[in-house]
Amino acid sequence: MQPQGLLPQLRKITVAELVQLPQKKIHTDDDVVAWHKTRGYRDFWLFLLRLNEAVVNHAVPRVDGSCSPTAAVLISILDELDSWIDDIPPLRSPQRFGNLAFRTWGDRLTQKSDQLLERLLGPELRAVIPYVKPIFEISFGSFLRMDYGTGHETSFAMFLCCLTLVRFFEPSIDQERELVLRVFVRYMRLCWRLQDVYKLEPAGSHGVWGLDDYSFLGYVFGSAQLREQAEFPVSAILRLPLPQDNLYCMCITRIHQVKHGPFHEHSSQLYAIATGVPNWTKVNSGLLKMYEGEVLSKRVVVQHLPLGGLLSLDED
Repeated sequence: MQPQGLLPQLRKITVAELVQLPQKKIHTDDDVVAWHKTRGYRDFWLFLLRLNEAVVNHAVPRVDGSCSPTAAVLISILDELDSWIDDIPPLRSPQRFGNLAFRTWGDRLTQKSDQLLERLLGPELRAVIPYVKPIFEISFGSFLRMDYGTGHETSFAMFLCCLTLVRFFEPSIDQERELVLRVFVRYMRLCWRLQDVYKLEPAGSHGVWGLDDYSFLGYVFGSAQLREQAEFPVSAILRLPLPQDNLYCMCITRIHQVKHGPFHEHSSQLYAIATGVPNWTKVNSGLLKMYEGEVLSKRVVVQHLPLGGLLSLDED
């Protein structure tokens, strides 16, 4: 992997350059292959690599501190979305998975997304709203199927990428680190609460053979954080309690909160990594390859992503 300083700069896009709004474009496996050859896909993959490198040897802040105004306003919006859960309690009727109140939460998001995005972007970037709104709205789960999975998580990462392409966020190492350690962590905590309160099903789960029922990027970024920390071996994740200033450890702790029984049985992939991969550099590079292969290359995962617009479908 290349150090962050050796990665290319993310390009800048103006709304004047755009000719189409994002929409669902992936219907077949061939469409997935074609998407991987587009400029938008290359932009997104470069963005993820830059985020990954930005957090090497950096911890999640233990207390809320100052952050950039752009990150602060997005975090305040995620806080507001979290507060809606208190306003919209789960229905008491028997529902094993997918409490119908989640659709009410989703309806409020759909109704207020323009207002939220205008508050985020301000008058200077108001024209960007139609290009990011569809991506933002599906970042929190499917309100029809009442599930959440790696495709929704990917959509939020794409939302952050689009905001960086238009330079709402700057592609600087400090800003990119902040996007992971502050913004993405806040998003992750919100999605955990949505899953718990509304009993969302995992979308496209591989069962015990998958990395995680709901998410992936937390493990990628968390393994990057640990790449230069030899004093914390990969096998250390098997010994609880785990430090909560690392995304990988936060995700493992989360698994122990929602699953019961032997870890090697319900999380065999993570157990295999802990017992079979020698260092965090190999874990990180392996997870990046796995994310591209098991998430971004799976039609059933990416078929709902709105593509085009800022994520150009022009062949690269």
